[in-house]
Amino acid sequence: MHRRTFLQHSLLASSSLGLGLSSCFPENELVAGHQLATDPFHQLCTKLLATWGKGMLAFQSNAPDDPTVHGSLGCPVCDNIHGRCMDAVYPFLHLARSTGDEAYLKGAIGVMEWAEKNVSQPNGSWTVVPNPKTWWGISVFGAIALAEALHHHGDLLPDNIRSAWTERLAKVAAFIYDRFDLTFTNINYGYTALHALSLLGEVLKEPKYRARAQELAKDASSFLTEPNRLLFGETKPSSDKKSHKGLYGVDLGYNVEESLNGAVLYALREKDETMLMALTESLQGHLEFMLPDGGWDNGWGTRQYKWTYWGSRTTDGCLPAYAMLSNRVPAFGTAAYRHIELLRDCTAENGLLYGGLHYAQHDLGPCIHHTFAHAKPLAFLLDLVDDFPRITASAPLPRSAANGVKEFPEIDVRLAARGPWRATVSAYDHIYKDGILHGTGGALTMLWHEEVGPLFTASMVSYYEVERFNQQPDPDGEDYALTPRLEAYRNGEWYTNLYELQAQLAHEEDDKTITLRASSQLVDKQHKPPEDHRTSCTFSYQFTEAEMQLRVNYGGDPLEDIALVLPLISPLGEEIRRLSPEEIVIVKPKGSLRIKASLPITIDETKRERVFNMVPGVQAIPLRVVLPKRINVVECAISVQKL
Repeated sequence: MHRRTFLQHSLLASSSLGLGLSSCFPENELVAGHQLATDPFHQLCTKLLATWGKGMLAFQSNAPDDPTVHGSLGCPVCDNIHGRCMDAVYPFLHLARSTGDEAYLKGAIGVMEWAEKNVSQPNGSWTVVPNPKTWWGISVFGAIALAEALHHHGDLLPDNIRSAWTERLAKVAAFIYDRFDLTFTNINYGYTALHALSLLGEVLKEPKYRARAQELAKDASSFLTEPNRLLFGETKPSSDKKSHKGLYGVDLGYNVEESLNGAVLYALREKDETMLMALTESLQGHLEFMLPDGGWDNGWGTRQYKWTYWGSRTTDGCLPAYAMLSNRVPAFGTAAYRHIELLRDCTAENGLLYGGLHYAQHDLGPCIHHTFAHAKPLAFLLDLVDDFPRITASAPLPRSAANGVKEFPEIDVRLAARGPWRATVSAYDHIYKDGILHGTGGALTMLWHEEVGPLFTASMVSYYEVERFNQQPDPDGEDYALTPRLEAYRNGEWYTNLYELQAQLAHEEDDKTITLRASSQLVDKQHKPPEDHRTSCTFSYQFTEAEMQLRVNYGGDPLEDIALVLPLISPLGEEIRRLSPEEIVIVKPKGSLRIKASLPITIDETKRERVFNMVPGVQAIPLRVVLPKRINVVECAISVQKL
């Protein structure tokens, strides 16, 4: 039997919607549409989307007798089916057109069938898992995916399926219209709803949705901080909640990978130039945190618990906003280019995007949520290939060209750049949820070198599944914080500067040297020092072109086992050479990293050769420098010799 005819019969048999496919893929329309650009950026996008498409199809459930799983995208590592897997309807239909492979049409129909049977609610919403009492805000993402699928590729569907999907889209549109505003929950939902309502108004030809988007957009710019125009509102219980220091809730990952995308696409569709100018400024402020290799430096963000080096785990990626506005700021094009390269490098042979740089090396599988979420913007960009500037990496990223210190007072974070070094120090005290801490306390939340990449980074102080349906479980059970820190014990209780919310930052610089200083103290998870104890400490991070020097001074009362802990990022396979009790060399592919301390350096005993943290998904060597009694100062010099 001809493959197309065979597939049509198979789909007819399995479709619980009772919809025929006799008009699917009319002759000569399989690869209709625009010709894809041949420049390197679009080649990267095309190849990566093809890889992800095959990976998603390979994990799509084929169990016609079990409607609770049939058509869904099975997750290799999570215990639940991700309700948002129906977002794959859009990239699947794009691939159906661009490749001519009917398997993608079957995949698109399959995920929609599963969603209607398992996460679709009578009020028009979809839920995050097959439980009507779970979170419904994700309906806005499903609405965008379905609307884009119908808008760009609805002609691939037979009339009855297209009609049924359009009716379903109208139901969720009415739900979003009634329930969403900018502040009903975290700001990412309200900002994304701007795009959704505008798009829904266009696709459904319903003016009231666009009018609603325009009404909400009037207040959108009021959520941008001064002076750096960062988007705030990633916090609970309200988007305008402030910390004890008076700081709003900001999360880099959600901002660049979701919220700003939605607002930019809204403003472009509605031709809102005033808003586009404000968003361009905001994108520039956020871009200060993109590392030269395309990684996002979000160790300090309020929702850091979903941070991975390439972004945020259940968001769409930063491509749409930066690509679509690259004609305004050339560095935006570089950001898009570096981002797609990093996503490619974190994609494995099974066709799925892994949750960090070293997940594969640590024998951890990928959550499929990363892939189907990030596939959507690739389909979007490729469908609009002729509508935005050619993307190149010719303009330097801000952090590539940086030299000196840049302050972000609205989040109490400072960035340092001198020669090959890039560093971030955080005293940001805005807590997303009690007991959940990002990098703070005057800690070094990122150290990056142009030859060897990331050397230190922040993790959660203790890994916790804040969103149990959206965070990958930790199979190791060895919860080792990766943030460099000073720590001590008293009566078995852990005290560290990582829990300190009142740390103070200062800096000084000249033509040769940058010094960042942090005043902090050692406290427990309730943010309190031991009773009747002083636990003050200071950190000095000094940078020259040749090396980074770290000096830590403990000025408090005696505690047990005071130590400087330095979990050095290093995947399995990198050689560790001990030159002396105080000096260690790590041989990396492009350079040798040398750490020399004023006291002996030891390596903590762990279950495996490297510790691993799910956030941001890297392996590390757990170095420790213990301060003996009566010694309260330790110094370390870190340098890199290029191979």
